[in-house]
Amino acid sequence: MTADTRALLQRLHAEAVAQVGAADAALQALLHDREGSHDDDEHDPEGVTLSSEWSRLSGLADAATAKRRQVDDALARLDAGDYGVCLSCGRPIPAARLEVRPFAEHCVSCAEKLGR
Repeated sequence: MTADTRALLQRLHAEAVAQVGAADAALQALLHDREGSHDDDEHDPEGVTLSSEWSRLSGLADAATAKRRQVDDALARLDAGDYGVCLSCGRPIPAARLEVRPFAEHCVSCAEKLGR
């Protein structure tokens, strides 16, 4: 693959790291806010409850962590010379799939079989 591929993956990695950091910071701020409140905030008429905000932020943090891990794995495959090769069948992953999903591990056929 090209230097453009590495640059794209490095940019995606930096974005994911930033997203993880932002979500973690927001979770820490929310944890600080929760220290002085009751566990039952469901009846608060002032908008979103702390519990639902915690769930939302946790989901964002988990998604960003998963994305970072996928990009890290793609960079490792690039370094090993295996980038763009399906992990299941060993055939090349189509360029169009890699354009849409640069960290794809499987070709379209194998991804469909695996439900990914």
